Amino acid sequence: MFPLAVIALMILFLMNIFIGSVSLPASEVLSILLGNGEGGTAEFIVLGSRLPMAITATLAGAGLAASGLMLQTAFRNPLAGPSILGISSGASLGVALVMLLFGGTITAGVFTVGGYTAVIIGAFVGSLLIMGILLSLSAVLKNDLMLLITGIMIGYLVSSAIMLLNYVSTADGVQSYVMWGMSTFNGVSLDQLPLFGGLTAVGLIIALALIKPLNLLLLGDGYARNLGINLNRVRNLLLLATGILTATITAFCGPVSFLGLAVPHIARLIFRSDNHRILMPATLITGAAVTLCCNLVCVLPSNSVLPVNAVTPLFGAPVVIWILLRGRRK
Repeated sequence: MFPLAVIALMILFLMNIFIGSVSLPASEVLSILLGNGEGGTAEFIVLGSRLPMAITATLAGAGLAASGLMLQTAFRNPLAGPSILGISSGASLGVALVMLLFGGTITAGVFTVGGYTAVIIGAFVGSLLIMGILLSLSAVLKNDLMLLITGIMIGYLVSSAIMLLNYVSTADGVQSYVMWGMSTFNGVSLDQLPLFGGLTAVGLIIALALIKPLNLLLLGDGYARNLGINLNRVRNLLLLATGILTATITAFCGPVSFLGLAVPHIARLIFRSDNHRILMPATLITGAAVTLCCNLVCVLPSNSVLPVNAVTPLFGAPVVIWILLRGRRK
């Protein structure tokens, strides 16, 4: 199954480069990719727009899917995910504070940080704050449904705070935040791609390192502890990985919904395994493929690019409904 999944991923990646809102002959795109381009608009579209967008979508899909899988395992809840539990909302609140309250810059003494760096710091702090609250509550609220409802309520509180910030902000600040919130994979340039890719890679490496502890968590905290697993260390690493991935992707691409929730279930359905040695890489590949498919739909309209969140619910919502119906039959 893995070879077929990798081939499908490669095909979708190439389709994202050859197909876009601006029609280009396939022979010209291939010539540009082989280094035989003659410059001009076509080369900028392929190398300056489509290629970074495809790489961004691949990394973002893998990162959000890995976050969803780790959260579902840690909370033992099939409906856990960065967006459902409010972690993406926390990142959005951090970005809102930076853009709407601080005017796009963070000042601490003699140090001033602005631009994407400030946005990333805001998103990182916001997502870690919500994730820390949820992990603390998970030790108190033993009922998964109660924890899920608590996460949703936290998301509502964060949304209310963001609305208040929009109300008191300037028109330019509101416009910048709204444009960021529409979500797109086209906002990461070639110059920004190393930072985005590096941070995402760090989160994915930590996620892959947690494969064995995640398998043991499926058997229960007591069993994992008896086998020598340091649960606090595992939860802290999980918090760090999920925070890095969610914050980075949300900061650069906007709050992308449903992918973190739905993709792990799609991977389980395709690969028919709960073993994270299989499920984690399967989820990464599936997340990248699904996100590339969503991005392809976004760029199909002529001379325009649809917001990502206009397409991801078409893939994610049916999966959530299927999860609920399957749970009702049990």
